[in-house]
Amino acid sequence: MSGKRAQEEETKAGQEEAKEAKDRGIRDMAVLILTAVLGIPVGAVTGALDALFGRVLLAVTACRMEYGTILIPLLALAGVLSVYLYRTFGEKCARGMGLAFEVGFGTEKEIPLRLIPLVTGSTWLTHLFGGSAGREGVAVQIGAAVSHGMFGRLPFKNSSRIFLVTGMAAGFAGLFRTPLAAVLFAAEVLWAGRLECRALVPALTASFTASTVSGALGLEKFAFPVESLNGGGLSLSTVFLLLGAGLIFGTVGGAFAWTLGRLKKGLGEAVKNPVVRIAVCSAGLSILLLLFYGGRYCGLGTNLIEGSLSGEDVKVFDWILKFFFTAVTIAAGFQGGEVTPLFSIGASLGAALSLILPLPLPLLAALGYAAVFGGATNTFLAPVFIGAEVFGCELLPCFFIVCAAARLFNGGQSIYSLQRREQWEQQEK
Repeated sequence: MSGKRAQEEETKAGQEEAKEAKDRGIRDMAVLILTAVLGIPVGAVTGALDALFGRVLLAVTACRMEYGTILIPLLALAGVLSVYLYRTFGEKCARGMGLAFEVGFGTEKEIPLRLIPLVTGSTWLTHLFGGSAGREGVAVQIGAAVSHGMFGRLPFKNSSRIFLVTGMAAGFAGLFRTPLAAVLFAAEVLWAGRLECRALVPALTASFTASTVSGALGLEKFAFPVESLNGGGLSLSTVFLLLGAGLIFGTVGGAFAWTLGRLKKGLGEAVKNPVVRIAVCSAGLSILLLLFYGGRYCGLGTNLIEGSLSGEDVKVFDWILKFFFTAVTIAAGFQGGEVTPLFSIGASLGAALSLILPLPLPLLAALGYAAVFGGATNTFLAPVFIGAEVFGCELLPCFFIVCAAARLFNGGQSIYSLQRREQWEQQEK
């Protein structure tokens, strides 16, 4: 009898376990469907804000290009005003991308919505007066603040991190209109070498929605089709050339991240007062930016990207000077981001490498565009897909090889100082 009773209890326990597993599967599916649906309003709001930010930024850039000799000397005033705004209305928000990372890791609970007007206004000031900075940091922060504010406190496990990643993806996609790269960037940037798979589906719906909405509101996507090599086939010698190029791109991307980190630390220790620090650095930047070709290295660097891809108006040392001016601008305390300047550094470096590597100039510029970004952010999949979405899917094998090498040879550096490299399991314990 005891054996029969034990068998019945074992059977009952198995049935309960199966029922529990079934219930858990149903709950997980319900959460997945819910987050996928909620990604749509996240993408719609973020896409609209990205469109506003991006279109004003284009107008601001056009104004600076026309009146640069008047505006660039006033960069110090813009910097002081930017610091004042943050210190007065949202000192916590000054941590920028760092704040998003802290929310992702649970060391901070929320991203204040006042971050949105602060970061957009400060970035417009940076670009109007000639700072060498990007725009992706703004878009990613906008998306993170919107998404986390809307749904980050829903009562299911990991809702905070899921909607943070969802918002980051929407912000990136709304601005650059590369939704696949945006999803992968947001999913892999918090933890190098790991994907936040739980957020992939809502990030997809949010990214495609954001890209569609920003496009409908007039924000154009940058695309430059580049011809593939030998009809898409790669010889062994070409593979080695691509690996060599990736090594160089990754080293430069890693060097940029390392330099930026050291500059931030060094300037912070040398000049404790952020107002004085940004004023002094801005004064020097204004002089140098005007001296070097009258503002050629101001702003996003899209002029360098276009020149490098077309092979016109490109200088061998463009990437070095853009590297220097961007690192100093961001380290001084200006808002904006680094990604678009990294695109320009990579594209102009690729154009310079065409002098020594027997590969087409447009191809090398395109590969540098993606791989230096990957090397500096310590990501792999995002740069591969941004290359494919901007320059053509036929080049996917080339981007894969070059970005893999760049990721391996970047020295483990990242422009995001809070990026982690441990396993997810270690953090969750």
